[in-house]
Amino acid sequence: MTHPTVPKQLRLIIETDDFDEALRFYRDILGMPEQAAFATAGDDRVAILHAGVATIELATRVHARNIDAVEGIPPESGSPLRLALEVEDTVAAVARVVDDGVIVLAPPTRTPFRSLNARVQGPAGWQLTFFQELESLDQRRMRPGFLTDGERDRSPEP
Repeated sequence: MTHPTVPKQLRLIIETDDFDEALRFYRDILGMPEQAAFATAGDDRVAILHAGVATIELATRVHARNIDAVEGIPPESGSPLRLALEVEDTVAAVARVVDDGVIVLAPPTRTPFRSLNARVQGPAGWQLTFFQELESLDQRRMRPGFLTDGERDRSPEP
């Protein structure tokens, strides 16, 4: 029997004052298909967009600032919540949103995490990181520094 509290879906709710712009960006520009959702009338609007597989990345402030530094984001201009979207081609994803007038905060950059990352300013104040994995998880696990938190706790100090 599966555990009754294991999540089946992660749903991130972005409250926005410009629903049409946010919907256009996420659905039409980023290509997230819309699912049917219930709302009443007038300004009671909701759109549920499929964004692929969801994970939650927990990071200490130190690690988040390290990611900001790797991506070229000035200190303290990051956000405590941001979206990170895995894409097939980071350069193409950035080009698509730039064509739509989105501000690039950090251009595509190879990271020590073995990904190609870029950060843009999305609607409703959310920052988005596009990331393209450059290695498989199995390849990455063979490299120094790539451990789970539990493995890191058990490993000897360098």
